[in-house]
Amino acid sequence: MAADSFQKERQFYLERGVGGSKVGFGKRPAILVIDLQLGFTDPTFPLGSNLDRVVESCCELIKAARPKNIPVIFTTCGYEKNLKDAGLWKRKSPSGALLQLGTKWTEIDPRLGKTDDDILIIKKYASGFFGTHLNATLNSLAVDTLIITGATTSGCVRATSVDALQYGYCGIVPEECVGDRAELPHMANLFDIGQKYCDVMKLNEVLEWIQAYRP
Repeated sequence: MAADSFQKERQFYLERGVGGSKVGFGKRPAILVIDLQLGFTDPTFPLGSNLDRVVESCCELIKAARPKNIPVIFTTCGYEKNLKDAGLWKRKSPSGALLQLGTKWTEIDPRLGKTDDDILIIKKYASGFFGTHLNATLNSLAVDTLIITGATTSGCVRATSVDALQYGYCGIVPEECVGDRAELPHMANLFDIGQKYCDVMKLNEVLEWIQAYRP
């Protein structure tokens, strides 16, 4: 499907001035790892799927970032037991009510090696920015470039990518570092993110930039 279909759509967009150009990197990056919590990375959980490839790629990215003192920020989606903080989303996606704060399902997948120096943001909705202190934190760190990773491509990654642009951050999405429960929504949303909001790049390209980065 994909190559021929998206090539035609890409040409269609280009003819109308949508996409085709790059935002590029700024001067101060941060890595944002969206919702790679056990509730999403454990396939036995209703919201989970096999994201081993994504976790492995994110580990590689984080490992490269640490010697450069690039901040690593994790988000997790979690709710109080009374679910009053889940709003209408619990009606649209009932399985989300299982993401109870204090359970293992809101814990960051231990394979990612989160440290005490990393930042954890608890969110209630799709975007990492919505109703959280993410933007204030990035401002305090003078970050201008957000390397966006995690899950899911069609949901929280997409919503955060849109907001990153709207808040004025250079958004970079390493394609190996994002994933979804199904391939079709993953591919379609990755295409759309790249055309409209962020630069979708190969992980090795991002790693090369990090290698050359001087804090």
